[in-house]
Amino acid sequence: MIRIICAGKIKEQYLVNLIEDYLKRINKYHKTEVVEVPDSTIEDESERIISKLNNKSYKIALSIDGTKISSAEFAKLIDKSLMIYSNIDFIIGGSNGLSKKVLDIVNYQLSFSDLTFPHGLFRGILLEQIYRSFKILNNETYHK
Repeated sequence: MIRIICAGKIKEQYLVNLIEDYLKRINKYHKTEVVEVPDSTIEDESERIISKLNNKSYKIALSIDGTKISSAEFAKLIDKSLMIYSNIDFIIGGSNGLSKKVLDIVNYQLSFSDLTFPHGLFRGILLEQIYRSFKILNNETYHK
């Protein structure tokens, strides 16, 4: 199981549609779900996020200070993580980011860019990259 654990709810319908589209595409390869916790202070969000984490999952925090990798490397990370752990929890913090308490318990910190993205759009970008990873891992063609 792949879970995207994130703070906040998406209000814009076009982003909801984007997220649902990629979830549907990914679920053909691997069960994937989005778990939302309410927006709040960074401390409250962190506690709620931690309560949702699976102790047996490989935990990847999305952080501007994380490691930047290519799509091919991301695919390898997903493949290796699922082989060893069978579950991955991706963690996206709220507008204030993730607390040190969350960052201290993750296995990996990943950055997609030094740029700042709108929260809902970033969920879509993450899901697109997960979908791209499965296409890469299955040697299937996908728009480049």
